[in-house]
Amino acid sequence: MDPSAISIPPLKNLTTENITENVHLINTHNKPSPRLSYVLERLVTHLHDFARETRLSTQEWMEGIQFLTKTGQTCTDVRQEFILLSDILGLSLLVDSMDHPKPTHLGATEGTVLGPFHTHEAHHMSNGASMSHDPEGEPLLVICTVKDTAGNPIRGIKIDLWETDSTGHYDVQRPEVNHGEPDGRCVMTSDEKGCFWFKAIVPVSYPIPHDGPVGQLLLKLKRHPWRPAHLHAMFNGAGWDPLITALYIRGDPYETTDAVFGVKDSLIVDIETVTDENMAREYGVDIGHKLLTYDFVLVSEEESRKLREQQATEALEKLGRRVKIVEGLPVPDLD
Repeated sequence: MDPSAISIPPLKNLTTENITENVHLINTHNKPSPRLSYVLERLVTHLHDFARETRLSTQEWMEGIQFLTKTGQTCTDVRQEFILLSDILGLSLLVDSMDHPKPTHLGATEGTVLGPFHTHEAHHMSNGASMSHDPEGEPLLVICTVKDTAGNPIRGIKIDLWETDSTGHYDVQRPEVNHGEPDGRCVMTSDEKGCFWFKAIVPVSYPIPHDGPVGQLLLKLKRHPWRPAHLHAMFNGAGWDPLITALYIRGDPYETTDAVFGVKDSLIVDIETVTDENMAREYGVDIGHKLLTYDFVLVSEEESRKLREQQATEALEKLGRRVKIVEGLPVPDLD
């Protein structure tokens, strides 16, 4: 970038009181996109106010820089430490809830955190297939439907599913066990009745990876790293708002203290057993086999867009900020 080709306003006599306005001035002088300007203006304002309110020391600032550096250095192709950090700070759940709001009064399934262990290597499986090959896991039959808010089945929805093995590890954490092949995960497609069903294992509680900077932070905060037993599910289909969610097993000891704030009451489910002989015969399992059933409800992209824009406008008006919606996101209304 050639400095001589860029117009920069003069910055003079910088102090703790005027540094923020000077940063805003130089960031907005050449008129970047309205959304970028708004995001940076808010980010700088809150960062500077945070420093002022805490009287942040140079040592603390450097420790923060080093912590973030170590967080980035811990990331790999199969471990996203920054997502983990976002999760344990509650940011992941907040962003998902704002960006993909669900009209729960219409029965829409709520979203939750993606977590750091979703991959794109899972094999596509047909109804009835087993996504887990863990001989130590307790076999589980999972029968689900996908419908809209009017109760109509939705066919052709892509469903990503993943869970840990019986030791509480995802396949990418133990590649030596499955020889690098995807296990405990699959991709399915809802049929003409909106149904999909598969065989898995009963989910177990497990600790998030706590041998890195996020774990060290939890230790200093005297927080545990455990997550309650759950099964991840992600739904995608043309015209439908993406849904990232999970089903949590009722009664888990960490149900109310999830390290990443993922549990919602509507997503807590019971593990039952197959008691009907006809069902056992239809799904190829024995009487007494563990059973999980759930009806997922999706909302359209249009339903979600309207609700997202409405909630954004209302929330920012309460903060005294006049905004307009541009490409689905709020920017200052300066007209």
